[in-house]
Amino acid sequence: MNDELQNGQGLNGAGGRLSFPPSLFVFSILYGGLVCIAGVLGNKQVSLGPLSSIGPVFGIGPLAVEAGIFAFLLLVTISSVVAELHGRKVANRLVQVGFLPLIVTIILSVIVLAVPASAEMEPERRAAFELMMSGTPRIWLGGIIAYGVSQTLNVTLFAALKGQAGGRLLWLRAALASVLSQIVDTLLFVSISFYGVFPIGQLLLGQMMAKVVLSILLVPPVIYLFVMLGRRLDRNPMSV
Repeated sequence: MNDELQNGQGLNGAGGRLSFPPSLFVFSILYGGLVCIAGVLGNKQVSLGPLSSIGPVFGIGPLAVEAGIFAFLLLVTISSVVAELHGRKVANRLVQVGFLPLIVTIILSVIVLAVPASAEMEPERRAAFELMMSGTPRIWLGGIIAYGVSQTLNVTLFAALKGQAGGRLLWLRAALASVLSQIVDTLLFVSISFYGVFPIGQLLLGQMMAKVVLSILLVPPVIYLFVMLGRRLDRNPMSV
């Protein structure tokens, strides 16, 4: 199935009907939804509980991350799952298609913010909405660039490690690809969005450490779960 999908074949079922791998269908929908919600979740900073104490050991404050990191880690995991099940080219296409919901979300946010609010809307709610949904062009640009580079890097690293490991060590391949891609994601996003606005050294270090820890702890078990789910779904291909 992997080679056929990568070559643009393997989608024609019996009788000339279009046969689409259920796992690719499900993960594509989930991927698009996560791309849209990640930026909204990022408006809340969350503590990492006991893991927060790692920060002071390195001379920075308690570790905390934007809640959007959990959506981004799922994006990383899903792109790795698609690469595992359907090949690198299909996973890269998924990342490329992900630009569409990302850009549409930004455009809709700009339009909605520009439209006058109803006079009946409570001022507190309006202010909270504008604070949560607004952003600067630098932040939007940083998000788009960081998404494209880090997700493509994740797929590339995961596929390369798969070739070296002969398809084994799924958990290690996923964790390493996630760690490296999230470091690059942080460097790009923070630098593009905030360089020159305020000192970014501690922010970079704290975000990188938090993302590395979360990648190691969360990505391995989740990718096993998703790969198992994908293989189960693909036992009964969808035909339309």
